[in-house]
Amino acid sequence: MAQKKVKQKDRQIGKKQPEKKHLINPKYKNTFWTIVVLLILLIFFIVNNTRTVAKQGPYPPGYDSQKMEKPTTVVDKRLQMDTHIKKTN
Repeated sequence: MAQKKVKQKDRQIGKKQPEKKHLINPKYKNTFWTIVVLLILLIFFIVNNTRTVAKQGPYPPGYDSQKMEKPTTVVDKRLQMDTHIKKTN
């Protein structure tokens, strides 16, 4: 009868795996990424607010403000709220 060759795994008794060296100390990892995200947001905020505003261009051809309909804001009386402050003396 043929016997199966069984590889025995080396037991790691008394042997320690070498520790990985981290690029960033795990204790400060969350702080590092928080600062990175905040810096990126700050850069976007500065870039967005330092650009010049585009000049207002001409109206499209055929546009006549006199012919355009004014928006109507008719709200049912039951849905309206009285926002005026009434003074009672």
